[in-house]
Amino acid sequence: MESIRELYRIGVGPSSSHTMGPKKAAEEFLVRNKDSEAFRITLYGSLAATGKGHLTDWAILSVLGEDRTSIVWNSEEELPGHPNGMQFEALNAKGLVADTVQVYSVGGGAIRYADDEATGPDHVYDLPDLTTIMEMCERKGISYWEYVEQCEGKAVWDFLREVWSVMEAAVERGLKTQGVLPGSIGLKRHASSYFKKTKLSGPDMQQTGRVTAYALAVAEENAGGGIIVTAPTCGACGIVPAVLYYLRETQDVTEEEILYALATAGLFGNVIKHNGSISGAEVGCQGEVGSACAMAAAAATQVMGGSVRQIEYAAEMGLEHHLGLTCDPVDGLVQIPCIERNACASTRALSRAQMSILSDGTHRIPFDEVVEVMTRTGTDLPSLYRETSSGGLAKAYDARMKRSACD
Repeated sequence: MESIRELYRIGVGPSSSHTMGPKKAAEEFLVRNKDSEAFRITLYGSLAATGKGHLTDWAILSVLGEDRTSIVWNSEEELPGHPNGMQFEALNAKGLVADTVQVYSVGGGAIRYADDEATGPDHVYDLPDLTTIMEMCERKGISYWEYVEQCEGKAVWDFLREVWSVMEAAVERGLKTQGVLPGSIGLKRHASSYFKKTKLSGPDMQQTGRVTAYALAVAEENAGGGIIVTAPTCGACGIVPAVLYYLRETQDVTEEEILYALATAGLFGNVIKHNGSISGAEVGCQGEVGSACAMAAAAATQVMGGSVRQIEYAAEMGLEHHLGLTCDPVDGLVQIPCIERNACASTRALSRAQMSILSDGTHRIPFDEVVEVMTRTGTDLPSLYRETSSGGLAKAYDARMKRSACD
């Protein structure tokens, strides 16, 4: 598995796969073709279907320049390596193609070139799955975060400290910011209102209200183009910070404990990314929100003092109970149902952590098997439920808007 530095990416929303990935690809293509007269970029599959709502064109044009770049939208065709495929072409003064590459935005802001598929990423973890890691941790008497430190080195803590700082700032900005999010829906921000109402509520509302407000705050920041951390994606970026921000407030958690929790969460996210997928275009929202819920549940159980088996159990439940979750963003925006899903998964992650702490950590279906099932389920989902905005809630919303226009 590769470094968790590749999982936690600091950047600007609204989409890690549709905004951050294409922008990174454009930057790398520009380096090798900085003297080209013009560029032609063809977007395929999910990138073409929902790229307008996800600002894919803005991300590319902001790098290559509007005056010399044309974008071709081809939602009817997919490149063989991934639903989020792109072809970059550099044109010379005669309009002839001087350079061309095919690249995939594979989720979480990561990209993969078609001719690099055989080599794969650099690996820093020597164990391939969670079962093997858990057994090793038990045998040596170490925690998941200690294994992360062994593989990543002590410098990982400075990196995670920066990650936490950005997460904190996103929560706090989101709680203060009001107004309407950009885009065609006209969706109002709710984090500030939820937070204020929760402070006036009784004790029974505090956990749900605060965690919900924190998750909404980060997800709304992402939808508004704010700076966030992929955890593991932009679309699911509110879940891990919401849970940890709440625990820091209520359990007097130290910064060191937060960093250990982030390392633990990152390890679980890495296992999903390595053995499955975190791409909504590839496996649906179970790969984004489901993975984030598993990560947050693992992090919370770590903070609560859980054993390695209790942490694995919490993460397993977090992912298992999102199996089959579709990715059907309305109008191609990371708003409906994405923002509310962050809040729902955050409260679920916390409750799964609490449930696992009450148990001894034993259960029937291991985390690794749930990752396998999630991946197979995602493959079985029709493309209209995998970030194309052609089915599910997106289709229902579009039909209602058309009926309203005719009335």
